[in-house]
Amino acid sequence: MASPFGLQRPVFAPALGLRAALAVVLALAVGWAGRRPEQVFGVLLAESVAVVLLGERAWPLFLAMGVLVGYLAAVRPRRISVLAGVTELAVWWGEAMAVNHDLVEFSDFASSLLGAAASIAIPWAIGNSIRQQRCYSQALRAYAAGQAVTAERLRIARELHDAVAHSIGVIAIQAGAASLVLDVEPAGARRALDAIEATSRETLAGLRRMLVSLRQAEAGEDPPATAPLAGLEAVDRLADTMAQAGVEVDVRWRGRPRPLPSEVDLAAFRIVQESVTNVVRHAGAHRCEVHITYQEEELDIEVLDDGRGPVLGHRTGTTGYGISGMRERVALLNGRFSAGSRPEGGFRVAARLPA
Repeated sequence: MASPFGLQRPVFAPALGLRAALAVVLALAVGWAGRRPEQVFGVLLAESVAVVLLGERAWPLFLAMGVLVGYLAAVRPRRISVLAGVTELAVWWGEAMAVNHDLVEFSDFASSLLGAAASIAIPWAIGNSIRQQRCYSQALRAYAAGQAVTAERLRIARELHDAVAHSIGVIAIQAGAASLVLDVEPAGARRALDAIEATSRETLAGLRRMLVSLRQAEAGEDPPATAPLAGLEAVDRLADTMAQAGVEVDVRWRGRPRPLPSEVDLAAFRIVQESVTNVVRHAGAHRCEVHITYQEEELDIEVLDDGRGPVLGHRTGTTGYGISGMRERVALLNGRFSAGSRPEGGFRVAARLPA
């Protein structure tokens, strides 16, 4: 009984060497499968027809086409791989019918058809699974990249808010004080103007460092050798600036100071800076206390004032971003944060950072 994939070998079959050479020539197209899988698939289909016409068995070519269908399912859109699979099965059916005519029983033909279909469907399913996994991985990477961009934008927004809001608040207060004493106390007005100049220069320097770092990061270059961002070592200088704005800041250090991770050091300073800025802008207090305590594995920060408490929601975070920004900083470091009115009057900000 003849095989559905080819004729019985005729008496004029080529010599063994010629058949081997033919097999090598037919296999040459497979070397291009990685670059041009669709074209190679078409060549294999044509070769299967030629092999059948020469009276040889074409099943090795159909097995190769089945593997190629799986490769197409992994690297090409689904419609291309499905079309290739259906085309291969149709060509197989046509060749089987042309070769065997009515010599094959239906049961044998059906079993051969199922075997051919399985040799196509199994590689296609494997390739399609690989493609779906790759698409899923790409989607995860895109989502992670989007999350990273969002987190970076939030970080930049917090830094700009903390730097600019603090400086503009001090400048506004100093400018108002200078206008009040300009005629009656020129020396006081000069001191206020000097404070405005110093604050403006410091803010511009900080913004310049931030912008340079962002441009270097966007260009994929190494960070420039600029001064590091402020940390707790700048708290005393912050207290001096606040004193010039009319608010006495009593800084109290407890525990044994030690070097802190840069992100903890920056977050701690920004919390103190934002809290003291809120005292100047909203509390109406003339004095506040800053307690910085070094624990064994934590850093405690507490800012207290005896002002009038929340004003128009500014200090509770309902209309501003100061409290929410501090809470975000602490959450990113897996710390604890609280802010609210004190029973005895005034406002309290407390943060505990792992250090």
